[in-house]
This record gives sequence, C-alpha cells and structure tokens, in this order.
Amino acid sequence: MKKVGFIGLGVMGLGMAANLLRKGFEVAVYNRTAGKADSLLALGATELGSPSAVAGSVDVVITMISNDSAIREVYFGENGIFEGIRSGVTLIDSSTISPTLAKELAAEAEARSAAFLDAPVTGSKPAAVDGTLVFMVGGNADRLGEVEDILLAMGRKVIPMGPNGSGSIAKLAHNTIVGINVVALAEGMAIAASGGIDGHAFVELVQSGGAASRAAEMKGPKLLEGNYDVQFSLELMLKDLRLSSVLSDSLNVPTPLLEASKSLFQVGDAMGLGALDMSSVGQAYEQWIGRKLGHKG
Repeated sequence: MKKVGFIGLGVMGLGMAANLLRKGFEVAVYNRTAGKADSLLALGATELGSPSAVAGSVDVVITMISNDSAIREVYFGENGIFEGIRSGVTLIDSSTISPTLAKELAAEAEARSAAFLDAPVTGSKPAAVDGTLVFMVGGNADRLGEVEDILLAMGRKVIPMGPNGSGSIAKLAHNTIVGINVVALAEGMAIAASGGIDGHAFVELVQSGGAASRAAEMKGPKLLEGNYDVQFSLELMLKDLRLSSVLSDSLNVPTPLLEASKSLFQVGDAMGLGALDMSSVGQAYEQWIGRKLGHKG
C-alpha cells in the first residue's frame, strides 16, 4: 500500500486525512499551524516538520491549501515540496487554484521526474468528514489510475476531466453555479419574507418544486436558523468566484450572473462575514429588507 503525505489540515484537509488513516493508509502530515495534527496523530499519522520532509518520504503527496499564494509557498518555497521531492512521486492538489498555476505545477513536477494531478473536490466539510467527496481530475490518465484507490478512500467518485488544468477549470465552473445558487436562494427567501411568507414553509416549497437544489438542501436550514458555522466559508467562495471571473475573461465567455454573484459575496466580505459559512451572504438581504429570512409568517 502506498505511503501518503497530506499537507494542509484545515476545514477540508483534516477530514480527508482522517479517512485515509481509517482506510489503512500510512499517512505523514504537515500543517503550518501547530496542533492541527493532534487528532490525526491519535489515529496513527506521523507528523513531519516541512513540506520538503513529507515529499521526500512518501509515494503520493496530497495538498489542500487555501489559495494560489499559499500553494506557491508550499510547493516552491524554502523547505517546499519541490525541494524534497523524489523521482516517481505523484503530487495531487485538491485545492481550488487557477488553471495557470495547475499547469505550472505539472510542468515543474515533470521536470523533476514526478507527476502532478489537479484534483479539486465538490462537497464541503460534511462530505470531507463522511468520505463522500467527488474528485474532478486533470492530468495523465494512467497516473490517475495508479492513485484512484487513494482518492476513493476520501470520496465516492473520481471524474477524469482531461489534461492538467482541466480539473481546476471544471471546479471554477462548478463553483460558479454553486455561488449563483446560494445567492438565488437568499434572494428568493428575501422576497418571500418581505411578503409575509413563513420562511420554513417557503424553503419546504423550494425543496419540493422546480427550484430544488443542493443549495436549498444544505443552505436553506442555515439561512432559516441563522447558523453560519462553516461548511465552506464566504471568503473562499469569493476567492473562487474571482478566479472564475479571471478565467472566463481569458476564455472570452460573458458571465453576467457570475459577476452579479461575485459582487454580492464582496458585499458580505465587506460586512465582515468572510470567516462564516458562505450562506451568511443572506445577512446582506436581511439588512436590506429589515427582517430575518427565517421570518415566521
């Protein structure tokens, strides 16, 4: 069984690494913040002192980091992955990063006789904990076949998307839809609440009719209760929408709904909601209409 390194033990990474350990993989971990690995050490993980140390001691390295800048530091920085990587290692990045950076990492890996797969996921914290993530993967199909068992230890499906960069493109396109759906749900709830409709009855209607969506299923209850515990943060969704905006401009794709949704998440971020769940964008609507989206009719 391959030895796996996992770098980045945040909201998503912690659950993903735990599932690898529960499935019997030998896992070495690293996180920039001390103490994050404690629960994994209890499951049998080994903690190492740098990304370089991880890359030099495993067969497969998985990274789950917040943004392009942090990814660059982890891969290219002092004591970074590329400083310690051995020939034949497979690098898998499950973060949401720009397709340009994914291709750059793939080229650098190839130059070092290693391989790189951009393999972002759909599914927020509950799916990471439950092991039901879906991986969308860009990169060499044969190398993907060699590590598919590792991905399926953390998820329920692996979907090949094409060459390097394709996984990142697919993720940005996917999260564009997610962001739009969350804003659409909040906006519909604002109309209903302003018209005196009971919020719980309205969300039940949405979930039962043509407006049904995963956003309504997962975020409807959070908007009703005003519970913004993080499944996927507002600031990360805003980051993804900004990346998608840059990508769509480069592809010359008109995206009026993306731009409108991005602006609303920017409003939420300006309100200080960035560290909360992305559904907290609904608080902007509550300010505008002067009542809660979970209004009792």
